[in-house]
Amino acid sequence: MARINLLPWREERREQLKREFFTNLGAVLCVAAMFVGLAYYQFLVQVDQGNDRNRYLKEKITALDIEVKEIADLRENRTQLLDRMSVIQGLQGNRPVIVRIFDQFVETLPEGVYYTRLMREQGNIKIEGTAESNNRVSSLMRALDGSDWFVNPNLTAVVSNPAFGEQANNFSLSVALETPEQDDIQE
Repeated sequence: MARINLLPWREERREQLKREFFTNLGAVLCVAAMFVGLAYYQFLVQVDQGNDRNRYLKEKITALDIEVKEIADLRENRTQLLDRMSVIQGLQGNRPVIVRIFDQFVETLPEGVYYTRLMREQGNIKIEGTAESNNRVSSLMRALDGSDWFVNPNLTAVVSNPAFGEQANNFSLSVALETPEQDDIQE
């Protein structure tokens, strides 16, 4: 005899397949949601790490900017100190020069000549004085020309001065300064 199943087995099978499908679909959706959640969490972690790195770099850049500013200030202070030191060294180096110049004035001054005024303008010295005669003015100019410290004496004026005698003259001359080498100064 032939077996015929008249029960609605197809519908039960369909229902069972439908349930399995929805169960599998739910499982797949849960797994997919879990992967999406993990991926989203991973992206958030990476963004947070990037933000932390950026924050760290900004802090370091700010600290370095402060250090660079301090270094620039220190360099500026250093250049100012070096400028001051060079000025002081220049003044210290020139201290004996004026003494030597006055010493040369005394050494080159012939008898019968008197200085009334000395003025320094840049590299020249203007001398005004009184001499007993024109010969004494000539002696003074030769002595100045022979000095290590003076060059190019130039007589600008000679005017008679009867207050000191018949041949007395007021004179005005200029002479250029020539500073000898440092080795010569220390001798």
